[in-house]
Parts: sequence; structure tokens; C-alpha cells
Amino acid sequence: MEIVRNPTRPVQIGSVTIGQGHPIAIQSMTATKTTDIDATVAQVNALHQAGADVVRIAVDNKREAAALGEIRRQTLANLSVDLQENYRLAELVAPHVDKIRYNPGHLYHHEREKSWQEKVRYLVDVASQHDCAMRVGVNCGSVDPAKIDDDGGDDPVAPMLASALDHCEFLDSIGFTRYCVSLKDSDPQQVIDVNRRFAAERPEIPLHLGVTEAGLPPDGVIKTRIAFEQLISRGIGDTIRVSLTVSNPRKPEEIAAGAQILSDIAAGRVRSVVDFGRDSLNIISCPSCSRVENEAFIDLAEDVKAMTEYAKEHAITIAVMGCRVNGPGETDDADLGLWCGPTHVNLKRGSESLGAYPYDQILDRLKAELDALISAGAAS
Repeated sequence: MEIVRNPTRPVQIGSVTIGQGHPIAIQSMTATKTTDIDATVAQVNALHQAGADVVRIAVDNKREAAALGEIRRQTLANLSVDLQENYRLAELVAPHVDKIRYNPGHLYHHEREKSWQEKVRYLVDVASQHDCAMRVGVNCGSVDPAKIDDDGGDDPVAPMLASALDHCEFLDSIGFTRYCVSLKDSDPQQVIDVNRRFAAERPEIPLHLGVTEAGLPPDGVIKTRIAFEQLISRGIGDTIRVSLTVSNPRKPEEIAAGAQILSDIAAGRVRSVVDFGRDSLNIISCPSCSRVENEAFIDLAEDVKAMTEYAKEHAITIAVMGCRVNGPGETDDADLGLWCGPTHVNLKRGSESLGAYPYDQILDRLKAELDALISAGAAS
């Protein structure tokens, strides 16, 4: 299949360049604790050896930022840092990485008296000083609060799109163009919609594609494939990540899955789009990463999938999230949502909290809620 790529501008990330017709880069993210230097270095190098063009590491505090310097010394991989709520960590991590990723929705967590423009200008200054590219990473569960308030219609991706466009306009206005954008959702159709609309308005900006919380393989690969096929076949996308819920030793599977999808699209092996979440059970689970506070999250995601097999013919969405950063917001749109803490799992029905339960009790409580939804649907 001959694919005419969008005419995006080039963005250099360490030794790799994305955009302007360069090969689509494949990324992944470490799932180890960043302060565990040996484990993180081992995972970075395993991903690099598997073919990852960029490896992202989460940094949430000064201890993790301090560990990043030693991690950098022990790998040749191109490194990206995932800034969480504290954008000020940028100055500590930038000397050790090739790209800084920030989420517009997270810029409000610290120094709330400052405008987001002032904070982005700071990030740009840091990135420019240390020869770093940047990514504006917009996620469905952590959108700029002002954009959510401004959205008065029934367009679910409008706040994401508006936030991304605003940040791009500001970055361009201050002369910084070495950036890409990602707009991610757990619904492949939303990912397709928002990225097509962004690319139509700003075709020159490289896009990083992904379906966030795609879930366990093989379902997570299928959901991601659907979005990638529809976007990449239209020339949209310059770098990708397949976000899977897998244990640490299996993280390189994300790279293999991404490479296979790209190969299939290039060969014309494109499948029709499946409408997830409408006629059958849809389980969303986030990719394992260093933000996960209890590794039991992986087993829980597997157990939820097995336990709910009896409900597979019901149009119900269950979200299983591994951390406090995105979990609370990204479970709001699910019929039933679980987000995991160190010792308890928080259960939600839509945006309503149903309480927190120990890991060994949550499945029974989830099943009761699932049975109630099924009964309510049969009675209506």
C-alpha cells in the first residue's frame, strides 16, 4: 500500500528524527520504579534492543530525577521523560534526556497562581538550553480544566483538541517548533476522530499515536491496530506506542506489536474497523508503567478479564487503572471503573465513587455491580 504521509516538519529526538517523511518511530515506557536504577536500566536496554526508537521514563519527584542521571550513563537509548504534576522537575531531568513530555492538564497542579503560558515558557527555556525536543501530551482523563468548562456541546473530543491547538499556537508564537503532539483516548474511535481533526488543522505538526489504556493482549493490540490502521493509512502519524497491560519482562512485546502493525499497514494488510464498546463487553486497562503503586494491578486486570467472561455479550465497559495520576479521571466514562492504590482498589460506577476495597475483596464487589447492571439492562 502506498501511503502519502502528512507533510510534517522534522523533530529530532536524540539520534532519531520524526516527521518530514522519516520512518515512523516506535516508543515504549518503562514500568519499573525509576529509583530502582538497575531494574530501570535493564528495562530501558531491553526495550532499546527490541527496537524502541525512544524510551520514556516517568519522573514524579526529586529522588526519581536524581536516579535519571545514572540511568542515562548506562544506556544508549534515546530517552524521554514523562513529567507528572510537578513541571518544575524539568530543570533536573533535562540534562539527561532527549525529549520532555508534559500534559497540559497537569500544569494546574502546582503554582496555580501562574498561567499555563508562563509554565510552558519555562519548559521551553529548559528544553532549549539542554537540546531537548518536547511532546504536548493530551489525555482524555486529564484534560485542561478550562477546556472542559468551555465545552458546552456533545463533542467528547473537543476539549482535547482545543487544548492541543492552544498549546501549539503558543509554542509557535514564542519560536519553539521542536515538538510533537499526542491526543490519546481509550476508545479507538475517539483517537481516530481527534487525530484526524487535529491533522486537518495542523498538518505540519508531527503526531505521536496511541490508544491509552488499550489493555491486555490480544485485545489491546487489536484496539490499537484499529486506530493506527485508520490514521496511518491516511498519512497521519509519525511515532507510535502500543500501550499494553503486561508484566515487566514482557514490556518488549509493545515494540514487537508496533512493528507488526506498521509492517501490516505498509503491506496493505488493513482490517475493517470494529465498533468497540457497543455490542459487547469492553475491558479497558492501562499500560503497566512506573506510576503503578502495586504490581498486583497486573494480576487484577487478568482476573477481571477472566471473571467477566460470562458477560461478554453485554455492552458494558469496565476500566481497570493502575494509579492515582490518571485513574480517577479516566474511569469516569466507564460503566464500572477500578483504580488501584497501594493497598486498596477504588470502585466507581461512572463518575460515582462506590468505595475502596482490599485487593482480595474487589472482584466479588465488582461482580455484584456488574450483575446489577446486567439486570437493569434486561429490565429496561
